[in-house]
Amino acid sequence: MLALSLLAAVAIGGWAWQCYQRFADTQIALAGGERILVVERGDGFRDILGKLRGLGVHQGHDLEWKALAHEMQVVSRLQVGEYAIGHGITPRELLRKLESGRVIQYRFTLVEGWNWRELRAALARDEVLRQTLPGMDDAAVMAALGRPGQHPEGRFLPETYHYARGMSDLDLLRRAMLAMDRALAEAWDSRDADLPVETPEQLLILASIVEKETGKAEERPQIAGVFARRLKLGMKLQTDPTVIYGMGSAYDGNIRRRDLVTDTPYNTYTRTGLPPTPIAMPGRDALMASARPADGDALYFVSRNDGSHVFSATLREHNRAVDCYQRRRCR
Repeated sequence: MLALSLLAAVAIGGWAWQCYQRFADTQIALAGGERILVVERGDGFRDILGKLRGLGVHQGHDLEWKALAHEMQVVSRLQVGEYAIGHGITPRELLRKLESGRVIQYRFTLVEGWNWRELRAALARDEVLRQTLPGMDDAAVMAALGRPGQHPEGRFLPETYHYARGMSDLDLLRRAMLAMDRALAEAWDSRDADLPVETPEQLLILASIVEKETGKAEERPQIAGVFARRLKLGMKLQTDPTVIYGMGSAYDGNIRRRDLVTDTPYNTYTRTGLPPTPIAMPGRDALMASARPADGDALYFVSRNDGSHVFSATLREHNRAVDCYQRRRCR
């Protein structure tokens, strides 16, 4: 009788083990597609399992889930975050995913040539980032980033940044700021020996102007060359984007002759040298082009109205190009 009882117990145990293994490695059926599981700080395994049940994961008994988590030694290692749970994932794969922290990644693209105002507006529109900037003025933002007294313009590198839910707008700005620090240092270290700028700050300002003047990426080194030669000769840069930046909210989409002669710290038609701060966020290519501008003799350029420019070495050639492409009087 005892032998029969032992055999029965072994048989039942074997059957239970087989059921458990099938549970652990059988694909979860989720009708209607992917679900989003949010594991929050303070959630225990029971909380997470309850959320899975609420999402429609009905596979397995709670004891089986707990046994599997203990077998995998992940009970206390499930990470906070937002996870995509797809049809066909197994319980074992799901727990491994929660342990590894493979959370949903979102993207924020900081566009080359954006100014600080445009960057703040884009951050405010992001529905996933945790919003902390509203109510903070520019000085407070820079102080929170550890750069008190620094102007925010040009300090953040245009790139696409991946982030998980829970990151704040300030966290993302900090990443972009440190990325710009590295990119600027790389450009500065590789600069031409005779580059007419004295500090990385001046290089950043020059690169911001090159970024705003560039319609075609391949022209960045040529445009940087024009500005570098003008700086060496003591010529005014005479670039419209700096004037527009100095006009601030008064700019209505048009720049007039009176704007070109109205003096501001950013008016490079009335003042020689670089403006006091960057005027936009330059990308890596603009930084490198400004650090190593193209050789040549051009001192002028004018738009062809298709994103490209005509470069001229003399004022006479430049005026002819202006007549042709801006006044439509080609001869």
